[in-house]
Amino acid sequence: MEPKKPVCAVIKSGQSYTGKQALTYFAGVSAENTGSRGICMHLLTIPPGGRAKAHLHENHETAIYVLSGEGGMWYGEKLAEHAVAKAGDFVYIPAGVPHLPYNCSETEPCLAVVARTDPNEQESVVLLPELDSLP
Repeated sequence: MEPKKPVCAVIKSGQSYTGKQALTYFAGVSAENTGSRGICMHLLTIPPGGRAKAHLHENHETAIYVLSGEGGMWYGEKLAEHAVAKAGDFVYIPAGVPHLPYNCSETEPCLAVVARTDPNEQESVVLLPELDSLP
């Protein structure tokens, strides 16, 4: 049997899921829906006052572009480092770095495009419950 030939795909907006990190993602490009082999890309909305669970992505880098709002992130060993990204900013998270993103606003959502070198999106997520209460 001949391997399946890769094809271009358009993914219609509307489907969403809750990730292990406790955030809601709008399904975009992933191995599950397109057969991608090296990337996934989704739309993420962090609700006002919302935050993720502390986690890392084993062996996979993450790039984020903030479309609207303002997101903060505790990261690094024991989540001791902190960064804030506003609309128009890019964020890079190296593979294996613990992080805990959150929405800085109590009234406005934070909307971002998230791309990762893990085509299966949730496969490399490792939750770090021991860090959830640190920041």
